[in-house]
Amino acid sequence: MSTSRLATLATLGLLLMTAVWGSTFVMIKDVIARMPVADFLAVRFAVAAVAMLALFPRHVWRLGRVGIMRGLVLGAIYGAGQLLQTWGLALISPSVSGFTTGMYVVFTPILAALLFRQHVRARVWGATLLATLGLGLLSLHGFSVGAGVWLTLASAVMYALHIVVLGRWARSDDAFGLSAMQMVAIALVCGLATVSHGGPMLPPDSAAWLAVLYMALIAGAGAMLLQTWAQSHLPATRAAIVMTTEPVFAAAFAVAFGTDVLGWRMLVGGGLVLAAMYLVELAPRRKTVTALPAEAVHHEV
Repeated sequence: MSTSRLATLATLGLLLMTAVWGSTFVMIKDVIARMPVADFLAVRFAVAAVAMLALFPRHVWRLGRVGIMRGLVLGAIYGAGQLLQTWGLALISPSVSGFTTGMYVVFTPILAALLFRQHVRARVWGATLLATLGLGLLSLHGFSVGAGVWLTLASAVMYALHIVVLGRWARSDDAFGLSAMQMVAIALVCGLATVSHGGPMLPPDSAAWLAVLYMALIAGAGAMLLQTWAQSHLPATRAAIVMTTEPVFAAAFAVAFGTDVLGWRMLVGGGLVLAAMYLVELAPRRKTVTALPAEAVHHEV
């Protein structure tokens, strides 16, 4: 399969992943109203880790010592981001949390340039600005800087670091094993946050268990697998911009389920995010078809 076609499939995979993430907001809100957030995260990722290890033991074994360590490091980074975001969310509104978390789209090209000397084109910086403005319109209805914002901003840095390092280490052949080891590390990090009160509390009823299973297997293990595979075919900065469509999907699900009303901020904010994705994904690829060999698509950032 050609490099350009793989890049297209990777973009579609990331869009599917962010759509799944966007579908979980209503369920998460319901579950964390009935059990502590850290406990919910610990159970969710423990279930995902067990499922991944049971399904892909040979893939984990084939990673070797270096691959296993890389998976654990990536999972620890992501798990730290989850906890920081959750602690911040306890202090600020969900809308401010959504915008601040989405700032990983700004930190990703900065970290890519600092850590790996990756050249970031002006088009990507322009798309980053568009995505940030779109996130602000989608999420913000007032903003103040306090401890919750700083914690959530730290989580955005961790998510950006995860995207950048995953883009460096991911190989399509290792996607199953690397995803499994990331789930293990995330479960351990989130589990540590529950030690102070004697370990994680289990979901209180069958409805909560169903929500946790969906978020563990589909929005957890499945989404991580998609992201790991997709980032083996896309530069980290472009992946980050595609992933900012999450709040667009979240808003669409909120409108569809009747928990929110479609307004101009949703339309304009969502349009800016989609314009940012077009700028870094579709527009250059259309030019590439006529001006560049297909092999250049993957390496253009």
